[in-house]
Amino acid sequence: MTHPFLDLAPLSAAHFAAIEDRVARLLGTEQDVVIMQGEALLPLEGAIRSAAGPGTVALNVITGPYGQTFGNWLRDCGAEVIDLGVPFHTAVTAGQIREAFAERPEIDFVSLVHAEAATGNTNPVAEIGEVVRAHGALFYLDAVASIGAEPVLPDAWGVDLCVIGAQKAMGGPAGVSAVSVSARAWARMSANPGAPRRSYLSLLDWKERWVDAGRKTLLHAPAQLEMLALEACVERIESEGLDAVMRRHAVAAAATRAGAVALGGGLVPYVHDASEAAPVATTLRTPPGVVASDLVARALFSDPALPLAAGGGALAKEMIRVNHYGVDATVGAVQGSLAALGAALAELGVAVDPEGARAAVESAWR
Repeated sequence: MTHPFLDLAPLSAAHFAAIEDRVARLLGTEQDVVIMQGEALLPLEGAIRSAAGPGTVALNVITGPYGQTFGNWLRDCGAEVIDLGVPFHTAVTAGQIREAFAERPEIDFVSLVHAEAATGNTNPVAEIGEVVRAHGALFYLDAVASIGAEPVLPDAWGVDLCVIGAQKAMGGPAGVSAVSVSARAWARMSANPGAPRRSYLSLLDWKERWVDAGRKTLLHAPAQLEMLALEACVERIESEGLDAVMRRHAVAAAATRAGAVALGGGLVPYVHDASEAAPVATTLRTPPGVVASDLVARALFSDPALPLAAGGGALAKEMIRVNHYGVDATVGAVQGSLAALGAALAELGVAVDPEGARAAVESAWR
């Protein structure tokens, strides 16, 4: 058997560079943008291993599971790591970052997740960026979940390494990802003797053989279908308008919170303060005695396509995620998810108000 996708002409270096330029415009950045040929964990790990090493004093902010992973990578590189953890139902503050610098002024690297889709919180990057910039530290940001759902502005916020992926709010492929790199970050990498070279993790290879060489010859064969899918999803965002896409996600989050509260039955927003809740996905805490993974399984039985999932690991007992991102940032997806959760709770004998939830979602969507 064959398929027309298998017979496409090879992706040229010029086409690859043009897609990078469109991603740079999406980020509003003048920094170099490198599209890497793998899921976002590739540039996330590559950026840390390129910029950190023995002598690095890193402030690693933990507001969810990815922050924990970044701390492990930093330690693997030989960095001294200061973990700043906050409860997963809240966000870190610029004041807490400022206090960390006051205690350890030698901090020269800060790692942060913008929006944690896994826990449903989002962090005030613009305010934190001011603090980091004032102390001259390198600022590394995971914006994989936030891009397309809320503003991501590396230049304005002083972010030196900003990693994005297309598989969530952008509604695109998971097999390619991108990182914007400031001149300061390139200099830090070049001065780091432990930075990966001749490696799939190497950003310096991309700089020397791609960026500095004028983007004429690719390092290796590109993931052609994923690159074309990335181009298509950026084109779709450009057509709808980035502001409109972000507004759709923000409204979906507000409607989900309002609908869950109106539904009742003990289902409540996991992130307490709406201002700290990520627009990419809404997390809900189940009532006492109700296991989240069991409730989600019941809810998905009638419609497996609903954007519902239980929390990961230990959170599977108490957290539900409504993943209203990309094509699911719609009133239909929110209404369907809450209706299914309400029906599943009713099956367990819990009193709910599905009509109240429906009305609350409609009101929030206006």
